[in-house]
Amino acid sequence: MQAGGTTIEQLLPFSERLFSWAVALAAATALATAFALEHLGGWAPCSLCILERWPWAVALAAALAGLAFGRPRPALAIVALALAGNALLSAYHVGVEAGWFALPSTCAAGGSASTIEELRAQLAAARPSCDRVALRVLGLSLAAWNGVAAAAVAAAAVAVLVRARRVSS
Repeated sequence: MQAGGTTIEQLLPFSERLFSWAVALAAATALATAFALEHLGGWAPCSLCILERWPWAVALAAALAGLAFGRPRPALAIVALALAGNALLSAYHVGVEAGWFALPSTCAAGGSASTIEELRAQLAAARPSCDRVALRVLGLSLAAWNGVAAAAVAAAAVAVLVRARRVSS
């Protein structure tokens, strides 16, 4: 099929590259937002919040590697899997916040203290509990927004891959 002298097959690799750049930008923005809230805004992340950063790092690395090596399709498959997993993790986190799921052991303070000083040190070093919502934006917790963003980017990556497969078949 011709579209102004350029075939759709010729445009598709460009759109995969363009979408890879968009994924890299989205992942970098998600990570930058998390780090800015933590380091500039003073919002301490819980254990699940920290865990939810890793799929964005994987998506960023995969998108950039796909661009660097000219292999955007496998990279976008990795992006889709990582961010779909992140969306599920975020849904679990929202469930913990809502009290639907038990608090994971990684989110609870642990250890024992034999002195008041040891107890103070443990309390000072403890991360916030995963069932406490520190900040809501438009009624949703940051975990919920993370899940929405991760699901949207994962779904878009799947759509790009499905379209690529249809066009190349």
